[in-house]
Amino acid sequence: MIFDSKPAIIGHRGFGTGNITVSPAAQHAAEAATHDILAENTIASLLAAAEAGLTWVEIDVQRTADDDLVLRHDPTTSDGVFLIDGTAADSGLPRLVEIFDALPPEVAVDVDVKTILEDAVDSPARRTGSLLLPVLAREARRRPLLVTSFDPALLLHLQENLPGVPLGLLTWLSFPLWHGVSAAANLGLQAVGMHTGSFGLDREDARIRPLEHSVDIAHKAGLEVMAWCPAPKDAARYADGGVDALVVNDIPGVLSALS
Repeated sequence: MIFDSKPAIIGHRGFGTGNITVSPAAQHAAEAATHDILAENTIASLLAAAEAGLTWVEIDVQRTADDDLVLRHDPTTSDGVFLIDGTAADSGLPRLVEIFDALPPEVAVDVDVKTILEDAVDSPARRTGSLLLPVLAREARRRPLLVTSFDPALLLHLQENLPGVPLGLLTWLSFPLWHGVSAAANLGLQAVGMHTGSFGLDREDARIRPLEHSVDIAHKAGLEVMAWCPAPKDAARYADGGVDALVVNDIPGVLSALS
């Protein structure tokens, strides 16, 4: 079992996507009392999520030219420079090892691995999955981890070389739920993470089974189900439907809705 409490609330990129305006209490928790903005995928944002009461946070990981790993959702910096064309220091982004060292060990981490175009041609030792292995193996000894990715090949690589760490397949916006669940199950993974659009709560679609039925099938296949980016108004619906974890941007809103 990956998540002790159901549904687990996971802070998306920390306290939420983008630059989030936070309360003074969250600022204090993030040791950023002079600021009112928390940038995604930073230690301040991650600590603010933990201070808000979350036991899980999600981060995005990319590799750089010097075979380091940094936190970033996109393959480019905010200036449009590809991360693989520069060093970790050049990027100015937090390094994965620094984030792990700064986070309290009781905070569990969902590591969303972003493979890149160059992973198709670079030597196996330099590919994102290979660079991650020693970092994740070390970190798994001190905190719960989950590794998720849109890349099934990377997940299979980790499955073979990182036993004991749960893995989850991510699917893109409105990707058919029936494909995602069966793919994750037949890959031998432990979780499937699907965008809210895949569940069809806000639209009529005769191809989509009721939420409870789909989650039940996933559970029977040995999968835990994650919904990413649900709005607070839908949080209770996902919880009642048996979804195991919600990856959220509006942490206060979702916590309030579920209370």
